[in-house]
Amino acid sequence: MSKLCQGPSCHQYDTTDRKRGPKGNKRNQTRTVGTYNYGSGNFCTLNCQNDWAKEYMDRAVDHFGRLREPLVMLPENSWIKRENYYTWQRENGEPRYYFLNMLTREQRTLTESQYNDTSYTLNT
Repeated sequence: MSKLCQGPSCHQYDTTDRKRGPKGNKRNQTRTVGTYNYGSGNFCTLNCQNDWAKEYMDRAVDHFGRLREPLVMLPENSWIKRENYYTWQRENGEPRYYFLNMLTREQRTLTESQYNDTSYTLNT
């Protein structure tokens, strides 16, 4: 079954591919998402995605949790995994995989298995 566009006004846009029904009794209907995958595959066009956002975004943010205070990056929670792609740097002793602290710029070497482990982290 094809995935339908979730835009609340999709059926109101007057295009030939939305027209359905026999001659003399045409009607517009919601399109299938197609190949463009706007909004993670939920909308047929950016217009439909924007229509949904205008109508439902505030309710969605309230439902899933509106931020009431700013998020803060501290040295304890600013570690990210990085891969060194440059052979010449690795030949000069730099590690292939490492953690990088985005604030202090400190680096800690990782093994390949630690790098590939999605649950392995230094963040506390």
